[in-house]
Amino acid sequence: MPLLPLLAQAQTSAFSGGMAGLIATSGPMARFVLALLLLFSLLSWAIILHKGLALHRARAQSATFLDIFRKSSKFSEVNAVCPQLKASPLVGVFQAGYFEVNQQVRGGGGPATGAKPTVRSLESLSRSLARAATVETTRLERRLSFLATTASVGPFIGLFGTVWGIMDAFADIGRMGSANLAVVAPGISEALITTAMGLFAAIPAAVFFNFFSSRVKVLSSMMDDFALEFLNIVERNFT
Repeated sequence: MPLLPLLAQAQTSAFSGGMAGLIATSGPMARFVLALLLLFSLLSWAIILHKGLALHRARAQSATFLDIFRKSSKFSEVNAVCPQLKASPLVGVFQAGYFEVNQQVRGGGGPATGAKPTVRSLESLSRSLARAATVETTRLERRLSFLATTASVGPFIGLFGTVWGIMDAFADIGRMGSANLAVVAPGISEALITTAMGLFAAIPAAVFFNFFSSRVKVLSSMMDDFALEFLNIVERNFT
């Protein structure tokens, strides 16, 4: 039986099987690219779900923490509820400031000597708050870099599969001495599948990276505002 009819029959079978048929008839390189992109996509969606829940909790618990902080008359009362609101980055900033205030008050004698508790260095306290805010921001941004990598690299991996599929198509044309659909379709189908998979992995990663980055910026601004508010309270009551 001539080879061209066999190719045409195989190609008809592949396309009649839909996407599964196209993948099943793809070459080893196309399957490797598809598997790699699928891995990137699965990891990206796992990060998207985890980070989405984490940032939602952080935002909700930050609002609760601010409400408690502004209604409380003592730092010790606020510190008592911190273990229940650990998802909030404001808790980390507050605990760093609370620890620094306690250290400075104890070093200055404080209630043990009958003197008014006094903070000796607001600059040192400010540095402690800034350092804690940086740590919390880093924690919030954890794993977001993978989404950025997927968004930028995914289309290029898909493009690599596209180029490889077109190379196969031209190689088949050279071997068969013909450029009809039965000869070029397998390579072109591989190229189209990998291109689509690259976009499928990259687009959600890019969208959610930008969305989560904006959420992190909002929380970072909340930490900066809270640090200033904390400093103002300390300056009024401990200097």
